[in-house]
Amino acid sequence: MAYLLAIDAGTGSIRAVLFDIKGQQIAAHQEEWTHLEEEGVSDSMGFDFEKNWLLTCNCIQKVIEKSAINAQDILALSATSMREGIILYDKNGKELWGVANVDARASKEVKYLKKNFSDIEEEFYKKSGQTFALGALPRLLWLKNNRLELYEKVANISMIGDWILARLSGVIAVDPSNGGTTGIFSLATRSWEKEMAGKVGIKEEIFPPVLETGTLLGNVSEKSTEETGLSPLTKVVMGGGDVQLGSAGLGVVNEGDVAVLGGSFWQQVVNIPSSIRPPKDMSIRVNPHVIEGLSQAEGITFFSGLVMRWFRDAFCQKEKEEAVLLGKDVYEVLEEKAQKVPAGSYDILPIFSDSMKYGKWYHAAPSFLNLGLDAQKYNHISMFRSLEENAAIVSSINLENIARFSGINIQEIVFAGGASKGKLWSQILADVTGCVVKIPKVTEATALGVAMAAGVGAGVYENLQEAAKNLVVWDKIFVPNEKNREVYENLKERWQQAYEVQLKLVDDNITTSMWKAPGL
Repeated sequence: MAYLLAIDAGTGSIRAVLFDIKGQQIAAHQEEWTHLEEEGVSDSMGFDFEKNWLLTCNCIQKVIEKSAINAQDILALSATSMREGIILYDKNGKELWGVANVDARASKEVKYLKKNFSDIEEEFYKKSGQTFALGALPRLLWLKNNRLELYEKVANISMIGDWILARLSGVIAVDPSNGGTTGIFSLATRSWEKEMAGKVGIKEEIFPPVLETGTLLGNVSEKSTEETGLSPLTKVVMGGGDVQLGSAGLGVVNEGDVAVLGGSFWQQVVNIPSSIRPPKDMSIRVNPHVIEGLSQAEGITFFSGLVMRWFRDAFCQKEKEEAVLLGKDVYEVLEEKAQKVPAGSYDILPIFSDSMKYGKWYHAAPSFLNLGLDAQKYNHISMFRSLEENAAIVSSINLENIARFSGINIQEIVFAGGASKGKLWSQILADVTGCVVKIPKVTEATALGVAMAAGVGAGVYENLQEAAKNLVVWDKIFVPNEKNREVYENLKERWQQAYEVQLKLVDDNITTSMWKAPGL
């Protein structure tokens, strides 16, 4: 029997997942990790590569142990990671410094770049689809300004998933889908734009080769064999960004394919040709896909899953107790009750995440508007349903913005992540968007996408499209209810108007923004 190993470096954990070549999950192991704030550096989240490498090795060892396989039967492995997290190396390939994706130390540098280089963010965005807020340039500038002795030693940069592969194979390289999130990149050519670094005073000779997802890097090195228990016969294959490989694991591999990923944050991704330029208003993020010739236009809805968790814990103790007695998930109990609330939730307007305004993005203060005093209507169940509707409404606005600039006609949506387990939420997404919503059977889409990449590098699959065609199957399909869609169209229009008013309260220092992009 032959196997493929996926390594997934997320914001909160590292995990290894073993698949057979038919896409069946064999074993998995996960370890939590934390990113620590550096002393005296506010909003910093440093990446501890020594400690985290030990956790990575442990995950690999545990998967081999749990599966009881011969390590030599693992044909190939690949890795993915949180996007935007970077690792810097010296000339010998030794790690110097790293930060997780949530690191926001470079707020001053973002402001400096915007103030001192007129219109340069807009210029770079046209090529890269990225703004400074989450990019690598401000962080590199911070290092130059605050840790000059380290900066002067920097000879290479990679993303965190690439760092895992470099540790395993000895080869430092990046792929377009993850490397593109540095912002020092061209969507059209899928390669570094080194002159961007030079223009803002960052050295240009620190950028490693760019290799497409599925490219063979080599085999597991002798040292890594000893550290992980892997075989030196196992091939190490270039991976990619977690959202893009997760999309591949959902079958979103062709031009025009669409996915909504419903996790702690919701992401709306649409596959578009690499030749399409990002929108002039900088409202949408655009990333290279793991498929050559394609980019992904990406909308983000902040905190949708986290807001639901907060609401559950703050207001739904009764349903939590019922769920324990019934042996059900608490969200299943809440959805069963919310089914009885009419579409529109009595016009309740939740104010949490705004639709995406990538160039200048901040949120209003969290609140519920339009509550009434009739407890039969306005209660925690109708508020729960309104939150599900609101996540779908913001997703719909983001998808409409993408369709407007890209010309893509969106008719079907692949819905995945924790939120897609909810039958009501899936139906609401169909009703709000007017699209057929398809739920895949796979529960580990990102890991499956990584395994697909490993399989391409090992010659098991010709390419990611073929792998997706063979491995992705559908569990449920939801068709939109046109009557409900009319209700939601009206609700969406009023929600957008209300949100603008709520943002003005933040502008006037009356309320506090739920989140602001660094540099605003």
